[in-house]
Amino acid sequence: MIEAMSLTKRYGDKVAVDDLSFSVEPGKITGFLGPNGAGKTTTMRLILGLDRPTKGTVTVHGKDFRRLAHPMREVGALLDAKAVHGGRSAYNHLLCLAQTNNLPARRVGEVLELVGLTEVAKKRSKGFSLGMGQRLGIAGALLGDPAILMFDEPVNGLDPEGILWIRNLMKALAAEGRTVFVSSHLMSEMENTADHLLVIGRGRLIADCTVAEFIARNSVQTVRVRTPQADALRSAVALAGGHVADAADGSFVVQGLAPDQIGDLAFERGIRLHELAQAHASLEQAFMELTASSVEFHAHADIDGSGSGTGAAQPVTTGEVL
Repeated sequence: MIEAMSLTKRYGDKVAVDDLSFSVEPGKITGFLGPNGAGKTTTMRLILGLDRPTKGTVTVHGKDFRRLAHPMREVGALLDAKAVHGGRSAYNHLLCLAQTNNLPARRVGEVLELVGLTEVAKKRSKGFSLGMGQRLGIAGALLGDPAILMFDEPVNGLDPEGILWIRNLMKALAAEGRTVFVSSHLMSEMENTADHLLVIGRGRLIADCTVAEFIARNSVQTVRVRTPQADALRSAVALAGGHVADAADGSFVVQGLAPDQIGDLAFERGIRLHELAQAHASLEQAFMELTASSVEFHAHADIDGSGSGTGAAQPVTTGEVL
C-alpha cells in the first residue's frame, strides 16, 4: 500500500504538490489523472524518494522508500523509459539492475520473455523503437517481482497489440493482490483499465473514487431520441422541463429527462419512436468537465487568422510545475 499524508512539494515559490492525502490499495488498478502540470510526476517522484517533500509524508508499506531494505523487491517503477544506457543490450541493462539489487540472473530472461523482447535481448537499446523502449522499462519494473507497481504513461509508443497486452498485464497483477498505480493521459484506456481513480489539479486532490462514480458525478446524462414526429416531441419535452439539442443525423439529444419520462410523453401523444437510448458519458467527458479550470495551457480554435486566436497554446499563469 502507498499512503500520503499532507504531501507538499515546493520549488521556490512554485507549488507542485499541495497538501495531498490519499492511499493506493492492493488488489486494484488505481489510475492517477490530471492535466499537464498538475503534479502527477512530482508525486510519483516523492513516493520513490527521488524528491524530498517540503511538508508531509508518503510511505510504502508503512516505511519511507529510502528505508526499504530491498526496494526493487517491493516497488517496481517505470517513470522514464528512456533512462537506459543506449550502448547496453536489453539483457545487460536488466542484468546490471539485477546484480545491483541482489536479484537472480535467471530473472532477466523471465521478464524479457514476459514483455516480448527475448529475440532482441542482445541488441543495443539505442536502436529500439519507442514501443520497445517502453517494454524494456516495464521489464525493469517487473524484475524484482514486487508487490507494488508504478507506471507513468506505460502505453506510450505501444501499438494496439501492445496496449492490450499491458492492459491485461496490469489486470493480472492486480488480481494477484498487487498494488498497481498508473498515470496516463489516455482516458479511454483508463476507462477500460482502472478500478479506482485519483485525480489532481494544480497539485491538489480533486477526486478519489471509482471510475463509475467519477463519471456519474462529473457529467450530464443525456438521452438520444429519433422520431418522424420530431417537432411534436420537442414541444412535449420542452413543456416537461427538458432541454433539446439537435444531432447531425436528424436525431436530437435531451437533457433533464430520463428515458422512461420521454417514452411516456411520446406514448401519451401517440408519437412514434424510432430510437430512445440513454447516452453514457465517457471518462474523457467527465475528466474534461472537472479539470477545465486546472488546465495549464488552452488552445484557441480560431486558426484562420480571422480572430484574435492563432491556434497556438496560450499559457495561463497557475504557479505550478510538473
